[in-house]
Amino acid sequence: MDNSPTALFENYDEDLNQLLSSLKNKLEGDVKQLKGEPRKALLKKVADELDEAEEIIAQMEVEIPSMPLSIRKTFQDKLAGSKSSVDRIKKQVRDVRAETQRAELLSGPGFPSDDPYRDEPDASAFNARTRLLAGTEQLDESSRRLDNAHRIALETEDVGTDILRNLRGQREHIEHTREMLTHADSNIDRASGTLKKMIYKMYQQKFVTGAIIAVLVLLIIIVIWSKLFG
Repeated sequence: MDNSPTALFENYDEDLNQLLSSLKNKLEGDVKQLKGEPRKALLKKVADELDEAEEIIAQMEVEIPSMPLSIRKTFQDKLAGSKSSVDRIKKQVRDVRAETQRAELLSGPGFPSDDPYRDEPDASAFNARTRLLAGTEQLDESSRRLDNAHRIALETEDVGTDILRNLRGQREHIEHTREMLTHADSNIDRASGTLKKMIYKMYQQKFVTGAIIAVLVLLIIIVIWSKLFG
């Protein structure tokens, strides 16, 4: 079994896609056909599966830092897409729950009815349920705003991640350049030492050559002197 980060990520991604497909089928089909307690029970199961999806997302996030830099961006984009899919499912769940709550409020006692044999609604109960329904709608609106804020925060996080990745790449490039300069400086020092030794030997050879020439000249003078005055 391949336990590399990319293989594990792909396995998690496959499990997540299957789970999201199951959730989508429940929300777009099964939930709409149910009412009352069966619908609440199915929504509870959907919430549990959403928690499982969040855990899979967390596992996918763990694997990304271990991937090579050359392919990490591809998997980060794939993870961002998976997060967006989970967020869309969450919004669907919130919408279905809000719809269920509204239906229960509107079907309860205290609301007007077209039934001519039904007693007149209680005004205080009607007002209380109206306020509760209005509060529910405000909560839905607040949830949508939070979703937008969360989306913006995620986009900001992605931008920050890209900036950090670029800075990390620049830092690695600078460190590599510094290492090259250090190596070049070391080579220059060695070359300078070698050149100094060569210059020293050159002067040494010149001195020896000059000494030999001086001795030869002195010998020639002695020989000539001995022949002329000997």
